[in-house]
Amino acid sequence: MDGRDFIGIAKTGSGKTLAFGVPAMMHVLSKRKGKSSKGKNPLCLVLSPTRELAEQIFDVLCNAGNSCDVKSVCLYGGTPKGPQISSLKSGVDIVIGTPGRLKDLMTMEVCQLKEVSFVVLDEADRMLDMGFEEDVRFILGKTCSARQMVMFSATWPTAVHRLAQEYMDPNPVKVVIGSEDLAANHDVMQIVEVLDERARYERLTALLKKYHDKRNRVLVFVLYQAEADRIENMLQRSGWNVVSIHGRKPQHERTKALSLFKKGSCPLMVATDVAARGLDIPDVEVVINYSFPLTTEDYVHRIGRTGRAGRKGVAHTFFTQQNKGLAGELVNVLKEAGQVVPPALLKFGTHVKKKESKLYGAHFKEIAADAPKAKKITFDNSDDEN
Repeated sequence: MDGRDFIGIAKTGSGKTLAFGVPAMMHVLSKRKGKSSKGKNPLCLVLSPTRELAEQIFDVLCNAGNSCDVKSVCLYGGTPKGPQISSLKSGVDIVIGTPGRLKDLMTMEVCQLKEVSFVVLDEADRMLDMGFEEDVRFILGKTCSARQMVMFSATWPTAVHRLAQEYMDPNPVKVVIGSEDLAANHDVMQIVEVLDERARYERLTALLKKYHDKRNRVLVFVLYQAEADRIENMLQRSGWNVVSIHGRKPQHERTKALSLFKKGSCPLMVATDVAARGLDIPDVEVVINYSFPLTTEDYVHRIGRTGRAGRKGVAHTFFTQQNKGLAGELVNVLKEAGQVVPPALLKFGTHVKKKESKLYGAHFKEIAADAPKAKKITFDNSDDEN
């Protein structure tokens, strides 16, 4: 609210959306000073790594903004551009979007960000990952140079923190709820089971019989899109009422599957990590990690789909020989949360591999503690992208 650059780190389900949403709306009201947003360019931008999270932020900010006439628009791919362009042309205060579609509409010159002076990167660690960095740089380069930067996430890996320093003032305000180190939600009971890959499906069906009474919500995470389709089909053939969600599915199918799961019409869903971050799905009682994710940060995000807003939850995880490189980090997460560490997991060792940069791999070197502080980059607003 004081205009400072800000980093917010808090466990999943703790209310981060309104924590940046309310200051964003106050920023708009202060800038507009009672004037209508009709026909005007946005003043705030919220970037999200996934379509589902963008829609969820949009819903929250629309509800919160109705009473004070703060208008938001949601921009994401997989759907026609026409309605999104119409919303932009009619005037908007806050743009919420995924980098790809936002950059596309900017290139078409229908989305102007030159007046944006409040920028939020939600799930900031993922946003600055290699896959988004180029688009984020392009987008930030078109915003007001005197902007306020706000970054929120549940985890904050060291290497990504270094990248974040480029975009922010040298001394941003940092608020940490819980632990800045990699830590899981303590309201989730974590059960880790070491087994052979070939035994996973049989074990999955046994756990569904134990946890799923056909009414309560259970979320099964897998690693790959093809794996999601395969597990969904196998479960359907076994008589389970199940849907799936992954990045290769058309947007209308993703939206429908998520809606059925949220409403409880189909309370069993198989998902890739597209559903691991930020999504607020009510009353997910159990998360089953059929395949362990590629990073322990993603594990923390996955199990955070349950145990939200003070509720209790269960996360049951399959860990195989193939995942042994992450055993040490997982042991640390379990110990920090006071969970049982299975002896079979300890057999893989407790060594924690040094983090590699996603941009430079093992050749990346951490910046020394006494190294000069990074400087905040400011961009001009000319049409020259170089």
